[in-house]
Amino acid sequence: MRLYPAIDIINGQAVRLVQGDYKKETVYDKDPVQVAKQWEDAGASYIHVVDLDGAQDGTWKNKATISDIVKSVKIPVQTGGGIRSLKDIEERLSVGISRVILGTVAIKNPDLVIAAVKKFGQEAIVVGIDAKDGMVAIHGWEQVSDMSALDLCLKVKAMGVSTIIYTDIAKDGMMLGPNIEQTGQLIKETGMDIIASGGVSCYEDIQKVSEIKAEGVIIGKALYTKAIDLKTAIQRFESR
Repeated sequence: MRLYPAIDIINGQAVRLVQGDYKKETVYDKDPVQVAKQWEDAGASYIHVVDLDGAQDGTWKNKATISDIVKSVKIPVQTGGGIRSLKDIEERLSVGISRVILGTVAIKNPDLVIAAVKKFGQEAIVVGIDAKDGMVAIHGWEQVSDMSALDLCLKVKAMGVSTIIYTDIAKDGMMLGPNIEQTGQLIKETGMDIIASGGVSCYEDIQKVSEIKAEGVIIGKALYTKAIDLKTAIQRFESR
C-alpha cells in the first residue's frame, strides 16, 4: 500500500483545513517546496498536492509553487483543485505533474472525464470523491449533491477511470480515524483502486486502511502535528 503525504496549499503556503472549512485554516509551513523535499527524504514514493484556492475559484493560483514542488523532487506528484477542462489538465501535465485529480467536474461534466481518459490515459487521471454521510460533496465541499459516492464510483469506472481518492469530509482534519466501513464498501463493490483520505491520525489507522486492501492512504494533519512519522510509517506499511 502506498502512503501519500499531503500538501494543501493556500496563497503559496502549506496549510490544513478542518472538515474542508476555509475559515478553519492552520498554516503549517510557509515553504511547501521544503515540505515536499522533507517527505521525499523520509522515503515517500508519491506526493499529494491540493490547490485549495483553485478548488474554490477554478483558477490555478498556486501554479508557481506547485511547479516548483515538481521540479524540486524526483518522485511523482499528483494534484487536484480547480481542474475543470482539458486545457487545465494539459497545463498541469506539461509542468511535470504525473496525475491530475478531477473533482466536482466528474458530476458536472462527465464528458470531460471520458475525453480526459481518452486523451491522457488512465494513469494520468484520478477522480477525487469527497463525501458527507455517503453523499458526494462538490465545489470545495460547500455543497452536498444528491448522488451517492458508490454511484459516482461506478459511473466514472464506466468512463474508464481506475483510481479514486475517497475523502470523508466529516473525518478530514479531525484526527478521528478514516471511514473504514465506507471505504471498504467502495473497494468491495467497485473493484477499483481506492486511495483513502481524511482522518488518519495514528499508525493503527494506517493498519486498518491496509487491511481493507486500499491502493493507498493520504496522510495530512497527522504528519504536521508529528502524530505520525512518515519514515516509520513507510517502513511499516509500504515495504510489505
